[in-house]
Amino acid sequence: MTESSEWLIYRGAGEPHDGLDRLPPPPPWRDFAGRATAASGADGSEDRRLGAHRHLAELHRPGAEELEMINAALYLRRPLLVTGSPGAGKSTLAHSVAYELGLGTVLRWPIVSRSALQDGLYHYDAIARLQDVQIAAPQGAGPAAPGAPGSVEGIGGYIRLGPLGTALLPSDTPRVLLIDELDKSDIDLPNDLLNVLEEGEFAIPELERVADRLPGGEAEVLTADGSRARVRDGRVRCRAFPFVVLTSNGERDFPAPLMRRCIHLELGRPDHKRLATFVRAHLGDEAARAGDDLITHFLERSRSELVAADQLLNAIYLTDAAAPPSRDRLADLLIQRLDRPR
Repeated sequence: MTESSEWLIYRGAGEPHDGLDRLPPPPPWRDFAGRATAASGADGSEDRRLGAHRHLAELHRPGAEELEMINAALYLRRPLLVTGSPGAGKSTLAHSVAYELGLGTVLRWPIVSRSALQDGLYHYDAIARLQDVQIAAPQGAGPAAPGAPGSVEGIGGYIRLGPLGTALLPSDTPRVLLIDELDKSDIDLPNDLLNVLEEGEFAIPELERVADRLPGGEAEVLTADGSRARVRDGRVRCRAFPFVVLTSNGERDFPAPLMRRCIHLELGRPDHKRLATFVRAHLGDEAARAGDDLITHFLERSRSELVAADQLLNAIYLTDAAAPPSRDRLADLLIQRLDRPR
C-alpha cells in the first residue's frame, strides 16, 4: 500500500515536473491509440466495448428471455428496442451479436436532442460542390466537363451516407446498427423512423434527379465507415435487413406504431456474477478478484440508487492501479448516484 499522495500525477504545486512520465497506460475501454490497426475491429470498438480480456470471460451471457428476444429480432428482421438503466449492457449487446456472428464493425448512431432522420440517412454537401465548380471553371465558362470537380458524374463524392443509410446498403449479410439513446431525441424522430425501418429503403433525391445522366445510373458515394459504395437510380435498398438495436434509458414512452414494429427487451439490474464477468473481461482475473468487495458494495447501492456499471469499472481500475489508503473513499467519489437531486 503506497502513501496516499504517491499516485497523484497532478499535485497542484504550481511547479512544472515530469510526473506525466509515471502515468500508467489508459484503461482498456479508454485506449484509442491502437484503434486504427485493431485486428478485432476497424476502429478498435470491440475491445473497448467487449473487453480486451474477453477471452478470459464471456462478457455478454444473456439469460433465457434475453436470448429469445435477440433471436426473435434476428428471425423476424425487426429492430430490437432495448431499455434499461445506464450501464446495464444495452450498447454492448449490439457489439456482442456482431462479434459472435461475424457481422463486422457496428455502425453507431448516437442520438442527441437535435438528431433528425436525415442525419442517419445521408448528407449532401452542396456548398462544397459549388465551391469546386467555381474553382475549376474559368470565368464565363459553361458547365463542368464530365469527370471534372462538381460535374454530374462526380456528384457521389459530395454525398456521405449516415449510419442508418450505410446499414441499408445491399449486402448478403446484415450489418449491425446501434441507434443509441433514442429517448434523447426530439418528439418527431421515433415516428420519422417508421417508414424506413418498415420498408428497408430510402431515396436520395439529389441522385434521383440526375440518374439518367450517370454512367449506368450509378453514383459512388461515401459511407459512414469510411468506404465507398455504389447507389443505383438514386435509391438505397437493403437485401438483408440490418440487425438494428435501439437503446433507451426508459426516460420516455415511445409511440405505439414504433413499439409494434420492434421486439422489446428490458434489461434488469446485473447480478454479482454478471458484474464480475464484466470486470474480468475488461481488466482480467486479478482485478476482478481484488475488486470483489467493490462489486458487492456497488450491488448494495444499486438497490436504492441509480449507478452505472462503467462507474464500477473506473473505481476498480483506479483503486487497483493507484492503491491509495483511502480506497473506499475514492471508490465512493467515482461511483456517485446518477439520480441525486441537483
